[in-house]
Amino acid sequence: MLIRHGDTDWNVEEVFRGRVDVELNGVGIKQSELLAKHLADERIVAIYSSPLKRASKTAEIIAAPHCIDVITAPELIDFDYGEWQGLSHDKVKEKFKALYAEWLKNPQLVKMPKGESLDDVRERVFSLVEKVVAQYEGAVALVSHRVIHKVIICALLGLDNSNIWNIRLDTCGITTFIYEKGGFILSGHNDTSFLKPLGKAEPGDF
Repeated sequence: MLIRHGDTDWNVEEVFRGRVDVELNGVGIKQSELLAKHLADERIVAIYSSPLKRASKTAEIIAAPHCIDVITAPELIDFDYGEWQGLSHDKVKEKFKALYAEWLKNPQLVKMPKGESLDDVRERVFSLVEKVVAQYEGAVALVSHRVIHKVIICALLGLDNSNIWNIRLDTCGITTFIYEKGGFILSGHNDTSFLKPLGKAEPGDF
């Protein structure tokens, strides 16, 4: 299963995060606790996490009911937005107008200034997915970030990276695949139903 980390202040404020090590905010902690409760009865045999705090803290909270250690996976680190990191959505649209337009229209063609491309992401994360599939039987959770999971979802569905904007993935959203007969079957996507007790608007896809 693919799990996006909980809320941070930069998610709420629509600031590009990338490799900046932003921590979960109060809502993100509560989201993660509800997520852990939701998954408590699942037979999770391993949990892998991005090394960034917003993902690793989410993973630690999920892991607690299962009494297993979180495995830090550098392959799951967030997309390197390069010069966009730490800038607001509005600032990026203003300062990088042409590149931002291309990012929305043809994301698969964009190489971030002083950052990476979606092909770079696919290369590093898919090797981890293959290793996990070969190593475990039972449910494995990969706790990571919006762009990373969108790239993985595209790869597992046989789609190219141009399709990432056709996928919505909210904070703490769960996407589940079944590995069967050498292939991946999507069995659930962007489940955030367990967050209803928070009594607030749905988490966002930014």
